[in-house]
Amino acid sequence: MKTFASLADLQALVGHEVAESDWLTVTQEQVNLFADATGDHQWIHVDVERARAGPFGEPIAHGFLTLSLLPRIFETAVAVQGTRMGVNYGLNKVRFTAPVPVGSRLRGRLTLLAYEPLPDNGAQLTWKVVMEREGSDKPVCIAESITRRYT
Repeated sequence: MKTFASLADLQALVGHEVAESDWLTVTQEQVNLFADATGDHQWIHVDVERARAGPFGEPIAHGFLTLSLLPRIFETAVAVQGTRMGVNYGLNKVRFTAPVPVGSRLRGRLTLLAYEPLPDNGAQLTWKVVMEREGSDKPVCIAESITRRYT
C-alpha cells in the first residue's frame, strides 16, 4: 500500500509506476456468482469437469470478472489522505492477454499516466493497470482506468 498525504502529491508521479496491490485469489465461488450476476454461464467458467477436458485444462475466470477486480486492486495499492471520495470514471482501453485459471493469485501494478485537476477540488487520474498472475510471465489484463478523486 502506497499512501499519499494529499491528492496533489500524485501530480509529480505522472509517467511512473506508483504502486502494486496485494495478491488476491480468484475462487470458483466468485466465478459462479459472477456468472449468475451477468448471465454468462459458459462452461469454460462454471462446469468444472467439462472445463478440465477443455482448451485450458481447468475452469477460467471471465475476462470481465478479472476487470471487475480493479476496485480491489486500487483499494490495496493506493491511499490518498484528505480525499472524501473516489469514483470510477471509465476505461480507455482493456485487453485480456492471458486466461485466469480458477485458484490464481492476481495483483495489479499501477502506473499513473495522467493527472488533470478538476473543479471542486478534485483530480482525474488515468492509470495503466497491469494485472499479473503469480507464476506467469505474461500479464492477464492490461487496462487504462480513469478515476476521479475529490478532497
